Amino acid sequence: MESKKFIVEVEPAIQEKDGKPSMGPVYRSVFAKDGFPPPIDDLNSCWDIFRLSVEKYPDNKMLGTREFVDGKHGKYVWLTYKQVYDKVIQVGNSIRACGVEPGGKCGIYGVNCSEWIMSMEACNAHGVYCVPLYDTLGADAVEFIICHAEVTIAFVEEKKIPEILKAFPKAGEYLKTIVSFGQVTPEQREQFKKIGLAIHSWDEFLSLGDNKQFDLPVKNKSDICTIMYTSGTTGDPKGVLISNNNIVTIISGVQRLLESANESLTTSDVYLSFLPLAHIFDRVIEECFINHGASIGFWRGDVKLLIEDIGVLKPTIFCAVPRVLDRIYSGLQQKISSGSYFKHKMFDLAYSYKLHHMKGGSKHTEASLLSDRLVFSKVKQGLGGRVRIILSGAAPLAPHVESFLKVVACSHVLQGYGLTETCAGSFVSLPNEMSMVGTVGPPVPNLDARLESVPEMNYDALSSTPRGEICIRGSTVFSGYHKREDLTKEVLINGWFHTGDIGEWQPDGSMKVIDRKKNIFKLSQGEYVAVENLENVYGLVPAIDEVWIYGNSFESCLVAVVHPNKHAIESWAHAYDISGDFGSLCENPKAKDYILGELNRIGKEKKLKGFEFIKAVHLDPVPFDIDRDLVTPTMKKKRPQLLKYYQGIIDDMYKSTKN
Repeated sequence: MESKKFIVEVEPAIQEKDGKPSMGPVYRSVFAKDGFPPPIDDLNSCWDIFRLSVEKYPDNKMLGTREFVDGKHGKYVWLTYKQVYDKVIQVGNSIRACGVEPGGKCGIYGVNCSEWIMSMEACNAHGVYCVPLYDTLGADAVEFIICHAEVTIAFVEEKKIPEILKAFPKAGEYLKTIVSFGQVTPEQREQFKKIGLAIHSWDEFLSLGDNKQFDLPVKNKSDICTIMYTSGTTGDPKGVLISNNNIVTIISGVQRLLESANESLTTSDVYLSFLPLAHIFDRVIEECFINHGASIGFWRGDVKLLIEDIGVLKPTIFCAVPRVLDRIYSGLQQKISSGSYFKHKMFDLAYSYKLHHMKGGSKHTEASLLSDRLVFSKVKQGLGGRVRIILSGAAPLAPHVESFLKVVACSHVLQGYGLTETCAGSFVSLPNEMSMVGTVGPPVPNLDARLESVPEMNYDALSSTPRGEICIRGSTVFSGYHKREDLTKEVLINGWFHTGDIGEWQPDGSMKVIDRKKNIFKLSQGEYVAVENLENVYGLVPAIDEVWIYGNSFESCLVAVVHPNKHAIESWAHAYDISGDFGSLCENPKAKDYILGELNRIGKEKKLKGFEFIKAVHLDPVPFDIDRDLVTPTMKKKRPQLLKYYQGIIDDMYKSTKN
């Protein structure tokens, strides 16, 4: 059987020249071998996506929220496309009545809900830049974004109103109007009045635009619709400028991809909205759903209740980050092992039989009807019973979790890869291709991709196993970083966006992400950690001389190897009457606790996020040295070598965090 290939070469490789690294050939998806999907008629902006669906599907259910009756959450209650449209027009008129003009900046801060989408669509209608605010970027991020983007009006979830207060007085230079997604307390009115700000409850705000009708401006493809802030390697968040064209292009690419895999979206599809709308992954998926007149139901904002929301909504497409899928995986493993011997055996048999057939090329629906009916249908029911695609993004999904779910979930389990700068999905694995497990699949059919060699890391884009920095070109690539031309020039070179991720082409045209060019990585919950930045913070602890922090995208926390300050450890030991020389003190669990306590103290003082705290520590009496190849002659840490040297210790630390 001839092996399948899902990419075609469109430009040849470029050899190394004048100190510029070599670049591999340019490839695109085989689904675009005769050209990228043409632009969809009349679809020039995010507003058009919504407007056209309202015309086509006015009575379709659009946004659903669980009703709250007698202190209990009940069924989903829906607003139709037309009902949402009428509200959006009201919100838009009210925004304009506050003096916000097209091109103005509007912040949205809060957990996903129908008001979030309505505020966003009102921005889209009036050519106002939508600027999501969120706090996982650090204590001062909200204040930074408001000031940097010059946000003049912000929509805020009730719970977040106290948070936004912390951004003042600085934010007050730009921010003049706050709108609550719900109510406003008398105390809050008082507080905001003191700082000279208008604050409105949702219903109150909607009436501001009564009897006012503002014309909707003409919107161009090149207009920016959103500034989405993303964590920088060092220092401040970067504002990624997303244009109408970026989102319209990704939508036609996703459409072509799903059509090619016979999995097109339809009006009867239902999506559970729980991944933050402030991030590009969820935003793009919801735009795709709106484009097809499909339905979006919102979760209640509590991870512990997520499975219950799924059971009530019964979604057909489920997007998640690996951390959520890991939870589902461990829950299932627990159920299997706690079941009877007979049930356990039956599961194993059904699993290996179905997996064998899927590896042989059978579609998951045909691999073993009996296994599905007797065993796996229960797993499917656990996700509401209607899920046909599970899409994982934002961090790598462990291959054992991916292949397990592909067999037991009775749905496609696909893994995608993309960045805010490439408008989310740039690569996505294909249905019924078991060989793609552990990869992010081939490029989506509306962009070009190539690898660029990274000689200093020994990655060669021209070798028989091509490896290098993943570079992307096409209409999904962002317009630049807001007010940071310098940073834009570093990553956008001749139309190619340099992702900073190291990839390896697989023989079938899938991409495997194997490394990170700069020292920034993601934890399993999808949060970025800029490790050098953190090491600088923890380096402020007087009791330590050196610290190397480690984390990876299969773990949810950080661990560290510390070379403590000899004098500090010895005087600590003396004070607590603990005997032993420096070497044995470093092995003493009490010394580890002491250092961990010091690290936590500085972490709190510097307002680090929860995931940036160190959860376990190893003390090495010997400094990182050149003899062990742990540092360069200029004393820069060699991270791959540190990992290799301390691998056993790292594994033990992670084990200890799970006990």
